[in-house]
Amino acid sequence: MTRQRVWTRRRHLLAALLGILALLAVVTGCSGGTLTSADSTVTSTAGAPDGTAASTGSSAAASTATTTKTVPPVASVAGTPALGAAGLSPAGPISITVAKGTIDDLSMTNPDGKVVLGTVSADKTSWTLGEVLGFGKVYTVTGTATGTDGKQIPITGTYTTVGEDAQVRNTINPADGAVVGVAAPISVSFGVEPEDRVAAQKAVTITTVPAVEGAWGWVQHDDGRWALDYRTKEYWPAGTQVHVEAKLYGLRLAANAYGSSDLTTDFTIGRNQVVIADVNSHELVVQQNGATVASYPASYGRGEDTGDPNLITRSGIHVVNEFNETKLMSNPRYGYSDVPEKWAVRISNNGEFIHANPASTGAQGNSNVTHGCVNLSLADADAYFHSAIWGDPVEITGTTVQLGPEDGEIYIWALPWDQWLTYSAV
Repeated sequence: MTRQRVWTRRRHLLAALLGILALLAVVTGCSGGTLTSADSTVTSTAGAPDGTAASTGSSAAASTATTTKTVPPVASVAGTPALGAAGLSPAGPISITVAKGTIDDLSMTNPDGKVVLGTVSADKTSWTLGEVLGFGKVYTVTGTATGTDGKQIPITGTYTTVGEDAQVRNTINPADGAVVGVAAPISVSFGVEPEDRVAAQKAVTITTVPAVEGAWGWVQHDDGRWALDYRTKEYWPAGTQVHVEAKLYGLRLAANAYGSSDLTTDFTIGRNQVVIADVNSHELVVQQNGATVASYPASYGRGEDTGDPNLITRSGIHVVNEFNETKLMSNPRYGYSDVPEKWAVRISNNGEFIHANPASTGAQGNSNVTHGCVNLSLADADAYFHSAIWGDPVEITGTTVQLGPEDGEIYIWALPWDQWLTYSAV
């Protein structure tokens, strides 16, 4: 072969090679580009079954597959309690939080469409309920949140509180505005026995001016109700201002039993009046601020002489708790019913009164002939009746039977202070 033919052949091969390269460049340019959709997607192109690149022409189209997958929003919403929860206390806490995002807007509305108070945190990642709810209502939560990926998600759900039939009425005593004696107990009485006494006791607070040492304890009252009672270590100082709060609204007391309302009372301790009653002295002495202001001839229970413990006036600190200008007294065991007695002041719930009894006038001041009450003359009983107030202490001494739980609910002053402290749940 001549040199000229060799050179010509090489030029033809070079031209063919350049053509092939040009064709490959065109094919490569057609398969390029970027995804510009608003949704986040992932796209993949499959090669030939044997793992090599797809060939050009119609066979390339037949062997290429494309898959698109939508990426979900990263933000998520959670409620505490969970959205959709039912049977909730109307006073329980509720919060809603957003993870990997922030709250745009959020509101809770009652069945009438009124917006319930709530607060969004400074970093906009949580919302907290700001008021108590009602019994037997469905509350609707709506709003939106935006994730760190820029995607917006809805916030929707409901909360349902326990029904109105779950409300339990509780009471507090002394009443607002009362003026009471220096031994006056405070009672928060419950409509059902609280299953969690610690929680119930922590819901009750007391503030006094001046500060006074005292303690709460659990006592079952004569009507069967359980009460949280309060007494001071020593008698109240005269003139003490007392404020009590019982945050019982929505507090779970037992199964399907929640406090129907909060309770408060503000009352005052009156003058210091103490009755000193030594059964062996046959006198009833009235003191104010430690000074004797009256002394009345009296007759006490005859049980110490007859050997009948039912007729013994109990020793211990009694508390004045009821007033009757005329009281019908009965004790069928000893043969009398509905006997009217004047100026009757109840001092315990076992039937002990200080009252007038003209029939025992001859014994008053010299012997004990009663069934356990303290008998005075009509004039003396009238005078004492009008000097006494609810909560005054009556200190009875000189008998062999002590006041105790079997004598009614207001026996707590008969307990030593250390023993009274054991009645507390906290």
